[in-house]
Amino acid sequence: MLPSFAFLGVHGEFTVVPSSGLFPDIRSATIVTMTAVATARILIVEDESTLADAMRYGLEREGFRCSVANDGSVALSRFESDRPDLVLLDLMLPGLPGEDVCRAIRRSGSTPIIIVSAKTSEVDRVLGLELGADDYITKPFSSRELVARVRTVLRRAGLVSEGARPSVLEAGPVRLDIEKHEARVNGSPVSLPPKEFMLLECLMRRAGKLCTREALIGDVWGPDYFGDTRTLDVHVKRLRTKIEDDPRKPRYLRTIRGLGYKFEP
Repeated sequence: MLPSFAFLGVHGEFTVVPSSGLFPDIRSATIVTMTAVATARILIVEDESTLADAMRYGLEREGFRCSVANDGSVALSRFESDRPDLVLLDLMLPGLPGEDVCRAIRRSGSTPIIIVSAKTSEVDRVLGLELGADDYITKPFSSRELVARVRTVLRRAGLVSEGARPSVLEAGPVRLDIEKHEARVNGSPVSLPPKEFMLLECLMRRAGKLCTREALIGDVWGPDYFGDTRTLDVHVKRLRTKIEDDPRKPRYLRTIRGLGYKFEP
């Protein structure tokens, strides 16, 4: 379950109407007033598919371009073809071990590497850094920690400046001003408590794409939340009363049965 990730980029104010990525339909969704012109490309090397998918989901929802490799040999091939800006590298991989992958990447240049490993001892962390990694994260980790480490390493490498995620989101009838914590539906102001606002923001950042229940709960209530998952359904129901013409027949905030929800612009 992943909390929000921050968009990274180089400073420069402008308006974007993307044709792919966060909002695939340029006719119905727009991100405005964002500070970014370049997005980091990240190679995720992780053989545990659930974790790899969660990491990719959290990164791509904020604009990163990601590719995934599930073993060491594929990782090196993908590294050569994709030329990522940063590599997130597990050590315990099938085939070629992560240590060998790290050495090979480091021999080829100075691409930042963050080791993401279940090996938690101080000796393991020191060995990982001596292999040439720029940072070392132990599992389990929160995605807030992960994104903070990614941002720090990219900034240290001079690949990005201090980034800012979109300050205004628009999709369908909804306009969110993130910094001002203001919401409008069809131009009229709507009062949203913090959790409802966060939930709607998460859904709009993935407009047109599935947001799983687990990811939404992690985003809004945190990775350590162990309460009743029906809390999510209650908040979705409340949001529908505020953004839908007919909450009983939702047009925008759609249920994907058995999986989660989708904001359909």
